[in-house]
Parts: sequence; C-alpha cells; structure tokens
Amino acid sequence: MKVIKAEKAGFCFGVKRAVDMALEVASKDKEIYSYGQLIHNDQVTQKLAEKGILLIESIEPITSGDVIVRSHGVGKSFYDACEDKNLNVINCTCPFVEKVHRIVDSYYKKGYGIIIIGDKNHPEVIGINGWCNNSALILNDIDEILQLEDKPYCVVAQTTLKYALWEAITHKLSGMGAMTVFNTICSATSERQEAAMVLAKKVDCMIVIGGYHSSNTRKLYEICKELCENTIHIEKKSDLVMTNMNKCGIIGITAGASTPDWIIDEVYDFLVQQ
Repeated sequence: MKVIKAEKAGFCFGVKRAVDMALEVASKDKEIYSYGQLIHNDQVTQKLAEKGILLIESIEPITSGDVIVRSHGVGKSFYDACEDKNLNVINCTCPFVEKVHRIVDSYYKKGYGIIIIGDKNHPEVIGINGWCNNSALILNDIDEILQLEDKPYCVVAQTTLKYALWEAITHKLSGMGAMTVFNTICSATSERQEAAMVLAKKVDCMIVIGGYHSSNTRKLYEICKELCENTIHIEKKSDLVMTNMNKCGIIGITAGASTPDWIIDEVYDFLVQQ
C-alpha cells in the first residue's frame, strides 16, 4: 500500500507555542497548574503531567503557585480571580484567539451585541464569551437564528470553525440588521481543512489523527468523511484496526492542529511497514 501525508497537518503555530511555553516553565520543584487541558490531546497532557504540570478545572482550592492559561483562552473574570488570589498567570492563549478576545471586548464596550459562531460548549467559545460578560448569542447552526435586538452586532467565529458554516450563517445574518463581521477562523485551520480535502479525494482510506475531544480534528474527520467514505478517526497508533485496511491501495493521513509530530510519525511508520 501507499501512504501519503497531507501537506498541512499537525501542530499549528498557536499550539506549538503553548506547548513550548509550558515545557519551558515546567518544574518538579514547584507547583504549576494548567487550567484545563493546555491543548486537546491526552498524550501531551500526560507528558506535561510527567514534567510536574498538574491539571485543574478550578482555581478555587489553589492558594499559591503558577497557573497556565490553556491555548483556547479564558474569560476576563479568570484573570481577575487570579489577581485576587495573587496567583502568577502564564498566558499560553493562542495569539489568534487573543485577537478575538480584543475584538469582542472592544465592541462590547461600544454597546454592540456580540454574536459568536461556534460550539457553545467548547472552551474557546466559553472564553470568548467571557469578554462580553457572557452575553453573546452563540450560533452553531443556520436554523438557530431567530430574532435579533434592534442594535448593531459584532460577529466573530470560533477559530476552528468550518468555513462553509461561517459563510452560511453570516450570509443569513447580513439581511438582519447592522453587522460588523470579523472572519476570525484561523488560517492554519483553513489550510489543514483544504489540504485534507485535496488528499481525501485521491485515496482509498483516510486516517484522521487527533484527540477525540479536539474540535478541529473532529471537523477534519467530517470533511474527509464527506469525500472518502472509508475515513477513520484515531488518537494514536494503538487505536488502529487494520481490518480491511490492507485492501486499500492508497491511504491518506491528516492530523488536527493539536496532534504532535511524534504521534503522526508513529502512525505513518507503522502503516508503511505493513
């Protein structure tokens, strides 16, 4: 069989930056906490834990130490709470996500309503909403748009959103009042989606590698599945089930932006040896 990697796959700039920053400050000599998973990858989370970075879901019991802000970002109230507790914050928020925070904060202060197109349960969207006092209208489906208030709106996107969904929702919103629209989909997300689409059209089987909780990986899987019925989503090499895969002449591989190279390489090396 032939195995081909997508031209763009794996760690994006923001994720690599976050992991590098976390590893740089990691120390077993003092307590360092990560507020939520730094990135949506269990294997990276385990590596960080081995370096002494403890995963927490609340800072309430923390009285001292350093707290890492996950790459997905957090709301303003989190920084205020850390300041009140005199906790040192290590901000690993992706710069592209921070840009969305600044936009939302600025326009909310101007009196605009905020619309976020994305998954309301995703930590990135929760964090963005925290910069407009959790008042945003969050849309993840064109049918969710009902009626808007009579005021101007600022529209932003979860950085890992599928472009087709962004286009459909913003097109419908354009006829519903005054809209200031910022396409905040990350370029790395678009590049990975486009590269996956190109490859999925050419192969007999498509393997998408990444955390099962990773939003951008799930979207890559959905995109590939539409173009290649024989598409599977795995987190690591041991998740591979080779049944019927040996019948595939060409296998394509792509990976989410939170998937490290060493996991991609393990899968690739295993497949080329079959």
